[in-house]
Amino acid sequence: MFKKPLGLLGIFLVVVGIGYFVGAGVAYSKVQGGYGSLQSFSEVQNVQLGYDEDGNLIDRGTVEGAQAIMSLLKDDWNFPVVDGDMDPNDPLVNTASEYMFQMATISYHVLNGTQTVVLTADDIANAIESERLAADGTYEGVVEAYQGQVLEPGSYDVPVNGRYWTGFERTDLLDGPARDQAWSGTAHALVAELGVGAATHSTLQLALGVAALLAGLGVVSTVSGVAFIWHTRNNLKKDDGSDKTADEPALTGANA
Repeated sequence: MFKKPLGLLGIFLVVVGIGYFVGAGVAYSKVQGGYGSLQSFSEVQNVQLGYDEDGNLIDRGTVEGAQAIMSLLKDDWNFPVVDGDMDPNDPLVNTASEYMFQMATISYHVLNGTQTVVLTADDIANAIESERLAADGTYEGVVEAYQGQVLEPGSYDVPVNGRYWTGFERTDLLDGPARDQAWSGTAHALVAELGVGAATHSTLQLALGVAALLAGLGVVSTVSGVAFIWHTRNNLKKDDGSDKTADEPALTGANA
C-alpha cells in the first residue's frame, strides 16, 4: 500500500488532518481562556445595562433614551448590533454589542450636553490682550448665544451640539474650555476602555471561528485520507485475487 500513490496520499492527508485537529484544540483552548479573562474583567467592572419590567432596554429610566442611544450606535456609527447580546436576564456588559452600547451611552450624553464655562476677570483681560476678545470685551467667537456681547466675569453655558473632540474651536475663549470639560480625560478613558472590551470580544469570536475552521479542515482531510487508504487496500485485495485466479489453471494443467 505504501508503494501506491493514492495510499501515500491518504496517509499524508490523515497526518495533515491530525495536525489540523491539534491546531483547532490549541486555538479553542486559547479562546476559552480569553473568554474567561474577559468575563472576569467584566464582573470586576460590574457595569450593567438597564431594562424595564417588560425587558426593554432603558437609559435613565426611559425606553426613549435607550432608543436614541441605539440610533446613534446603529445609524451614526453603523455598528452591527447583535440583538441576542442584549439579554435582560444577563445585564452585565460582557459582549461586543453591550460594550458598544455603553460606549454610545457615554458619547450620547456628552454630545447632547451643555458645559458651563466660568470666566474670571483675568481670563477676560488675557483674552483682550491676545485679541480673542475685542478691545472693549465684545465676544466674536463661535458660540452663537454670546456673539456680539461684552463678556463679564461669570458663568456661560456652551452647548456641545453633537460635536466630537475635533469639532470645537480650541482657541475660542468659550468653546475651548467647553471642549476640555465635555470630552474630559475621564470620558476619553471610559470610551477607550469600552472600545477595548468590544474589540476583545469581537477578536475572540473571530478566533473561535478560526478554531472551528481548523476542526472542519481536519475532518475533511482525515476522511479523505481514510477514503484513499480504503480504496487502495481494496484495489490491492482485488489484484491479489486476480493473481491467484490466474495461477489456478496453470497448477491444474501441471497436475494433469
